[in-house]
Amino acid sequence: MSVLDTREWTADGRRPAGGPVRFVALGDSLTEGVGDPVGDGWRGWAAVLAGSLAPERTAVEFTNLARSGALTVDLTTSQLPAALERRPELAAVVVGGNDTLRAGFDIRRTALELDATLGELSGHGARLLTACLPDPGALLRLPAPLARPLARRMRAVNTVVHALTARHRALHLHIADLPWCEERRLLSVDRLHPSAEGHRLIARRFHELLAADGRDLGPAPGGEPAERPPGRAADVWWMATRGTRWVAARSTDLLPGLLALAATEGLARLRGATGRHDEQMARAAAQALASLG
Repeated sequence: MSVLDTREWTADGRRPAGGPVRFVALGDSLTEGVGDPVGDGWRGWAAVLAGSLAPERTAVEFTNLARSGALTVDLTTSQLPAALERRPELAAVVVGGNDTLRAGFDIRRTALELDATLGELSGHGARLLTACLPDPGALLRLPAPLARPLARRMRAVNTVVHALTARHRALHLHIADLPWCEERRLLSVDRLHPSAEGHRLIARRFHELLAADGRDLGPAPGGEPAERPPGRAADVWWMATRGTRWVAARSTDLLPGLLALAATEGLARLRGATGRHDEQMARAAAQALASLG
C-alpha cells in the first residue's frame, strides 16, 4: 500500500504539473486480484491498469484497498476513509458480488452504501471507474434452483450500479458482458474470479475507456501475462490450500442462504410464481434508487 506525501500537492488537491497520478481501488476479491497470483499475494487488473495510467516519466501512486469478502458496507466503513486520505485523482469502485451471496441481501442497503462511497469520492474530485459484474451462478454452473435467485440478485445490483454510474458521471465497464463462460481461459481455477489473462482483459478495457475520455495515458496493458499461467498441478495445489479455505470461510453464511434460496425457488416454480419473484426484485431495486432522492 502506497503512502503519499500530500505536501507535494496543491491546496485544492489537484495534481501539479509533472506530479504522480494518484489511483485508488476499492472493492472485493475481484479488485484485490484473486486469480492473478504473484509471489505470496495477488496482482490483479487494478495493479495492471495502474502501470499504464501515465505517460513516460510520470509516476503513478497506486493504493489497492480492496479486500476479499468485502461488502458494499465495508467500503463506507473502512475503505472509503483510507481512500479519501490519499486524495485520489482516479478511483475504481467495483463491488456487489458478495452482497448477492449473503443470506441478508438487501438491495436498498447496497444502493445506499454504494451511493455514499461514489458521492464522497467524486465530491473530492476523483474520476470514478465502475463496473457491472457477471452472474456468479452462471460462472459456477450452479443448478437452476440455485442459479436463478443469484442471477435475480445480480441483476438488481447491476441495475443499481448502472444508475449510480450515471448519477456520479463515472466511467463504466460492462464486465458482465465479457466472454467469461465462452472463453474458459479467462477464468481462474475457482471459476468465480478472472485468471491472469482475464484480469488483463479488464485492465485493457478500462484503459480504452480512459483513453476515450481524453486522458494522457501510457501504453495499453498487454493481452498476455508476462509469465506462463499455472499448470494443472498448480491449480490443484491452489484449490487444496487457498481455495479450500476460501470456500470454507464462506460456507457458514453462504451455504445455508443458498439452500434457503433454492427451497424458495423450488416452491415458486411449482406455483408458477418465478416471474413474480423476478418482478419483485426489479421493483425493489427501483425503490432503492428512488429512496436516494
